[in-house]
Amino acid sequence: MGACLSTTKVSGSSSNAGANHRKEQQPTTTTTNEKKQSQKPNGQQGRQRQQQQQVRNSQPLKVKGKPSARRQSGIIPCGKRTDFGYHKDFDKCYTIGKLLGHGQFGYTYVATDRANGDRVAVKKIEKNKMVLPIAVEDVKREVKILEALKGHENVVQFYNAFEDDSYVYIVMELCEGGELLDRILANVTTRSTLCLPSSVRKDSRYSEKDAAVVVRQMLKVAAECHLRGLVHRDMKPENFLFKSTREDSPLKATDFGLSDFIRPGKRFQDIVGSAYYVAPEVLKRRSGPESDVWSIGVITYILLCGKRPFWDKTEDGIFKEVLKNKPDFRRKPWPTISNSAKDFVKKLLVKDPQARLTAAQALSHPWVREGGNASEIPVDISVLNNLRQFVKYSRLKQFALRALASTLNEEEIADLRDQFDAIDVDKNGSISLEEMRQCRPLLKIFLGR
Repeated sequence: MGACLSTTKVSGSSSNAGANHRKEQQPTTTTTNEKKQSQKPNGQQGRQRQQQQQVRNSQPLKVKGKPSARRQSGIIPCGKRTDFGYHKDFDKCYTIGKLLGHGQFGYTYVATDRANGDRVAVKKIEKNKMVLPIAVEDVKREVKILEALKGHENVVQFYNAFEDDSYVYIVMELCEGGELLDRILANVTTRSTLCLPSSVRKDSRYSEKDAAVVVRQMLKVAAECHLRGLVHRDMKPENFLFKSTREDSPLKATDFGLSDFIRPGKRFQDIVGSAYYVAPEVLKRRSGPESDVWSIGVITYILLCGKRPFWDKTEDGIFKEVLKNKPDFRRKPWPTISNSAKDFVKKLLVKDPQARLTAAQALSHPWVREGGNASEIPVDISVLNNLRQFVKYSRLKQFALRALASTLNEEEIADLRDQFDAIDVDKNGSISLEEMRQCRPLLKIFLGR
């Protein structure tokens, strides 16, 4: 395959081999995007909304660049020149159905397996949009990660990858059971509380036991990733969906867009993730598998009290809180939460990653383990009220970011990327104060002054 030339910088993860390739996913850390949307776990409308959520959680990895400009200049995109080595008979195996949604570089559909009639989700990624070599590598890595985790009960199942001259097709399990926090709130007035058996459900209200069931499944995902040399890097409620609306439906991790392999003893040097859930060591640019456990600690804190452990009006403020302050365990409803639950959360939110529990160790904690001591007493009603406010805030922020993004066309976005690249002198994916000071002449040029 011939060389693919481009002067456009890519944003992606940098770790083991020193490559500087950050994936442009949903805005993260520097632009947090809480990928939430109203949905109901029951009925046709709920299934449609859930399918749309899976689309957002399975958007193709995006590469910074100007695809149209590259094509017009006569340079063939690297994706078009690449044989991925995937199966070539997609149309013989699946029938494409309705469109669930689309992103900048691909579309996601419901499809039907011709052999058995099963419905699946298919992510269709356009090769023309893979302008740079790293875009090809991002797609290959995504498939490799899904293959590595194939068969785990709490990971969206990967079925196969296909390609033709124009597209790459990633075939996955279709999850229609609802988003995590939505399901908690929808089920507090029903008998089908999450995945607990009827013998455990003493009341229709949400309890610590419900939270422990959820957290245990998340920890299993993290432990499996770490066992296979993977770091998820973006653990948050929005990235977990239920397989179906059945009360015994497993929770599934559905988004591995920021995940990456890491060698023993190595550290990631880039900052990725979502602001509320980002670990201190990520902000210090030396993170590893421990960062996933911190994120699960944040999720557990939210599940138990409905509030974020670290909060500020700005992301910089959130980062300062993460680095300097400790979570509050004194205000309501924490006095009513069991000591075992508080002990569990505190051991996950240890700022020193070496002193933090590993995912495997956390699974053995008395509060979260199978048959553990998590309380079955319904939590204080304030927890549910707090969760509702948290969900509303997240969705409002998402809609605002989406509306803002929709005001820019592709050319304007490409121009902004070029400006960022010019200012980012050391090409580390972020702009330092010193780089801002040095960029004044460039800003005058860009602004035409």
